[in-house]
Amino acid sequence: MRSIVADAGAIQALRAQVERLQGRRLDVPVLPVPSALAELLPGGGLRPGSSYSLGRSTSLLFALLARPSQDGSWCAAVGMPHLGVEAARSAGVDLARLVLVPDPGERWLAVTAAIADVLPVVAVRPPARAKDADISRLAARMREREAVLLVQGPWPQTEAMIDVGDPSWSGIGEGYGVLDGRELTVTVTSRRFPSPRTGRVLLPDASGAVSALGETASVAVPLAPFVPLRAAG
Repeated sequence: MRSIVADAGAIQALRAQVERLQGRRLDVPVLPVPSALAELLPGGGLRPGSSYSLGRSTSLLFALLARPSQDGSWCAAVGMPHLGVEAARSAGVDLARLVLVPDPGERWLAVTAAIADVLPVVAVRPPARAKDADISRLAARMREREAVLLVQGPWPQTEAMIDVGDPSWSGIGEGYGVLDGRELTVTVTSRRFPSPRTGRVLLPDASGAVSALGETASVAVPLAPFVPLRAAG
């Protein structure tokens, strides 16, 4: 019995050390994502206080914003002047909970940190490489606020790197038909996995959202207009 108690104490100590080194708890509830992506992500969703490095696919970004926004979490997109709000709506993003900062200028990192103080999900497309010290300060801010950072492009110390590739469209027959879905391979790389996880999905599917191949797509419901926001100069 004594050895069992000692082992339990050692496990708790190791767990606390891992959490301290990683700067986040391992048992924090995650923000939901579509089931096709949940199967690939560590923890099955977006972990509060963590950052994720994404490929340049806007469809992938919308897929990650859709469920949190539908469930009541406010989201922001920083430094994406050409982001299509109609495309976001069609992908299931609740535009009533989407804040846009299209052109934050050279202070994009400070703007991102300020928004993370009040919103739980922040997506950003960095115009340039940030200094390591600034990245560390932003990471500390995200952990303190338990916010999720989605970065379109390379980013250090991420919970996972998520990208898509190998696209193929469906819906066209022999010279006729309408495009109604695009198949993609989603690849998730994380230090929590011994090897990358991959899955074939429809993105977009017939409803404009994301679903695993063979999964029944739900119909997207039109949502309210977005909330615009511009950073002060």
